[in-house]
Amino acid sequence: MPEIIVTGAAGFIGSFVATALLDRGQQVLGIDSLNAYYDPALKKARLQRLEGRNGFRFRQVDIADEAALKSGLEDVLPEAHHIIHLAAQAGVRYSIQQPEDYVRANLNGHFNMLQMARQAPKLEHLVYASSSSVYGASKKVPFALDDAADHPVSLYAATKRADELLSISYSRIFWLPQTGLRFFTVYGPWGRPDMAYYKFTKAILEGQPIETYAGGALQRDFTYIDDIVAGVLAALDRPPPVGGEEPHRLFNLGNDSPESVNALVTAIEAACGRKAQRIDQPMPLGDVPKTWADISASRQELGYSPTVKLEEGIRHFVAWYREYAKV
Repeated sequence: MPEIIVTGAAGFIGSFVATALLDRGQQVLGIDSLNAYYDPALKKARLQRLEGRNGFRFRQVDIADEAALKSGLEDVLPEAHHIIHLAAQAGVRYSIQQPEDYVRANLNGHFNMLQMARQAPKLEHLVYASSSSVYGASKKVPFALDDAADHPVSLYAATKRADELLSISYSRIFWLPQTGLRFFTVYGPWGRPDMAYYKFTKAILEGQPIETYAGGALQRDFTYIDDIVAGVLAALDRPPPVGGEEPHRLFNLGNDSPESVNALVTAIEAACGRKAQRIDQPMPLGDVPKTWADISASRQELGYSPTVKLEEGIRHFVAWYREYAKV
């Protein structure tokens, strides 16, 4: 069975996607740079769950390094049928501090993956990660696929929208079948330490205060990792139909149920059995007041149907965090 290339395999979403592919008997080549945006120990711990499993191989490769990427994939590309490209520099606020990291990883890296895909003669489908951040501070909710996505409020968002446009161009010019997935605030066990739910849980269990913004009224369409993985695999299995101007589609993968940060804090307090000490701050640059996914197309065309509610998902996360952090 040909290997599926998964970039960002040591990342939060990537490690879960790789696990799901292995669970259904597929071969996976995972690549990741293991960079230090957050503690690489967590990335290595995710990898340990994959290494040793039948069908999994890993190579430490930086997708923004063209020569290293070519070397890392040269023996796989001739037989590759599918690529799931999840590697990226994440984080809205960090993009304001270190924009060069986002241009390198998200623009150069995405371009390099498109070039690699062009050289895979048997490639059937490239699935790549986009983000709800491309919708900017749109006041029209829920966010629909035909909404304008040309006013990003963060540099991270600008790079993800640029990736979509690059992919559309490559699909049209080189007839490269692709699906882009706009993820909405993904959370769960093994998640990213820079995310609010992770930072809140850590602080509450350590008896430290948490910072909220705008009185905790900001809303996010929190989407549990298992629901996201189901959506990624459903997209992988349903390449764009033949015909039309280009073989490219976009889908929202969210929960279609926005919750306030106050609701998030309440769920974490309940799961931790402790109350939070809160410090409220003004909303920082790059943040948006609300995200909400219109998932009607994902439901109809992918059979996507998220099921995990915020309280349940947070219970799973807190249980994992207590074990991982030994608190």
